[in-house]
Amino acid sequence: MTSQHFQTPLLSPDLRDLGIPEPWSFGLSDRVRFGELDILAHVNNTAYLRWFENFRITYFQTYGIADYKGGEVPRIVLRQIGVDFLAEMTLGEGYIVTGRTASMRNTSFRMEYAVWADGGIRATGWAILVLLNQQGEKIPLSNEIRETFKARDGAEEV
Repeated sequence: MTSQHFQTPLLSPDLRDLGIPEPWSFGLSDRVRFGELDILAHVNNTAYLRWFENFRITYFQTYGIADYKGGEVPRIVLRQIGVDFLAEMTLGEGYIVTGRTASMRNTSFRMEYAVWADGGIRATGWAILVLLNQQGEKIPLSNEIRETFKARDGAEEV
């Protein structure tokens, strides 16, 4: 993991080279920082939520879904989130957050995440996200977004 450039998007071939299997097709590498530790010297639970959010922003920018520069693009709002903590992480550990859109409805979609370190999964998570217009009203996912989620992540319509 130390040979990875942190905060650089990793695509399917990169992930396979690192031993991360399908269906993961997009990832982001980083390392644990001191400010992410709790009093027990392992990663605080809230840090995983920040890692997932950081991943989402890069994912949306790379996929061309949102640029986060303002304007008349749909707003993507987090509705629900969950995390399953599987093994602790400590200062300086390199890790990769992978994520994908697993399913989509008319105005919302479900993302899944995994945090990988030393060849294993340390945490998994999920989020429900909703598209809103600038007035805060739900709007349908465009056909372009739907096709991107299907082609890149194998997302299913539910």
